[in-house]
Amino acid sequence: MADNQLPSIPASMPSQGNAFTRWLGRTILRLLGWTMSGNLPDQKKLMVAAAPHTSNWDFILGSCVMLALGVRVTFMMKQEAFKGPVGYLARKIGFIAIDRSRPGGVVPQMVQWFHEHDKVWIGVTPEGTRSKVKQWKTGFLRIAYEAKVPIFLVGINAPKKQICFDQVIETSGDHDQQIEEIRSYMMEHFRGIVPSNQ
Repeated sequence: MADNQLPSIPASMPSQGNAFTRWLGRTILRLLGWTMSGNLPDQKKLMVAAAPHTSNWDFILGSCVMLALGVRVTFMMKQEAFKGPVGYLARKIGFIAIDRSRPGGVVPQMVQWFHEHDKVWIGVTPEGTRSKVKQWKTGFLRIAYEAKVPIFLVGINAPKKQICFDQVIETSGDHDQQIEEIRSYMMEHFRGIVPSNQ
């Protein structure tokens, strides 16, 4: 993948890494035959919704994309997993410890996280699993709505081996209707690595 094929890096994007990690990410993507298309939004705060999530390879590809671009995307993980070396590594990668027993659940914790940080992109897979599901979860819509942040749709187009930076949308407040609109759009335009799980 040549440098001129990479999207431009917006000033507001939360960043991490260095020249070596960016080279490493680009090299792995090139060896795997994957490219990127579209543009990154110049936004300090976003919910990043990536789909279709159908394979464990999605995590590897996503990690390579983050390395290649030097973007820091934060993910949620139950706090029980943050123990010992695993917890240290999870924090370095960019995971947030979530206390699922707290009153109100996950949404207020993530809204607070947005409010306490100047630059933060939080990544989610709306399906919640790599297995085929009939409905997508609305939690990320509720977080975005209450935190007053937009949603950045990122599509996986496996037949073309392409990660597509698609569009930024605002939350409507009608989470049930909007999740179906997002699901229909993503399923129509993108294909996962394991189509049978889509």
